[in-house]
Amino acid sequence: MNPLTQSGAPLSASVASGSQPSSLKSPVQTRLPNFRYLRSGTTTVILDPETGHELHCHADLWFKDGSVVCQAERTLFRVHVSQLSRHSALFRDIFTLPQPSRSRSRSLSSSLEDDTRVMLEECENCPLVVLQDQAEDVANFLAALYDGPNFGDNDQEDFRVVSGILRLSTKYIVDSLRSKALAHLCIAWPSTLKGWDAREDVARSFEMATSASAGHYYPSPIAVINLAREINAPCLLPAAFYDLSRYSYTQIYEPAEDEPLFQAPTSASLLPLDMQRLALGKEASQHNITALIQTMGHAQTHIRHAQALTHIRKNSSGGMCVSAAACRKDFSELVDLATQHYLFDRERGHCDPLYVSEELGQLKSAEFSECKACARSLETWAAKEREKMWKMIPLWFRLEPPSEGPGSPKVG
Repeated sequence: MNPLTQSGAPLSASVASGSQPSSLKSPVQTRLPNFRYLRSGTTTVILDPETGHELHCHADLWFKDGSVVCQAERTLFRVHVSQLSRHSALFRDIFTLPQPSRSRSRSLSSSLEDDTRVMLEECENCPLVVLQDQAEDVANFLAALYDGPNFGDNDQEDFRVVSGILRLSTKYIVDSLRSKALAHLCIAWPSTLKGWDAREDVARSFEMATSASAGHYYPSPIAVINLAREINAPCLLPAAFYDLSRYSYTQIYEPAEDEPLFQAPTSASLLPLDMQRLALGKEASQHNITALIQTMGHAQTHIRHAQALTHIRKNSSGGMCVSAAACRKDFSELVDLATQHYLFDRERGHCDPLYVSEELGQLKSAEFSECKACARSLETWAAKEREKMWKMIPLWFRLEPPSEGPGSPKVG
């Protein structure tokens, strides 16, 4: 193998936006390409001159008429300055600076093989921008810039794509793309109770279709919390913290391989302050379930009192309780049942007050209950309790009250 070495003096420009999170501030370098090329049989490979690693041109995002080469990890992208500048305020500033240039005579030699000559011409006659980002994220980001975002259904695979687009659209100040990606993510991590219920319906459908835990559908809430911190998206935090609080500490710290929170050893965990928020929120959530069950024991009294204020006489539509003694007994039995199920047996939902309140509201079905008035009133009581709890979630986890996230549905 005969190495064909190209050299050139680098020219760098560091640009950082003061409005970006510190974790996203990194210099963007524009310089002359300085690749090495090795001829191996009938092919030519590109080598990074600093690491010696082989580099690969991206199969889709390598345009023959591109005007800049971007390098991320071991992947090269040849794209257009005009496209990057049109969407990104940061790249627009970068490319207003004088760009390095190289004459064709410096890059090419008449003794080179034809395919090597073509490769050198494509790589060497454009400035090189070295990005300190994952190649997968860059590919998804550039594809979204060229073709428009094509988001999926918020499952784990979709999150890998959307999170990368969010990181880079935030870092490189592509506001329109950031807004679209964040609105999509807010469907799965909403700021409204109506949005949360829709999200849980999707998870339950997945569980019924696959027999796998519903937690396997969505990405780890730990990853969502860390992403929200990284890109400054607090609207994602309440739903993500609440979702994480439904797991036991064993599942969080020592998850089995078949559990939703199982991560590779290199995966990041929560920051210490966020772990403290989680512990406080889990405690508040559990206390709320106990209080909810106790409150249900007095709900029938409150229901009858409210009915007495709003109804003057018994009517045939079932608007008033017609069997107070029997309903008191029913409610007492329901409290005992809920206490045994959620507090003692700790069955499904025992760490999920929104789920518990929804279940309690359906324990006395209006369709089958002898007292339709109390059954319907119990449902109304449970719905109001759920609304109260949802508004309390930011306080449980010591979060700032979130503004409604983009794309989140409003509660009707």
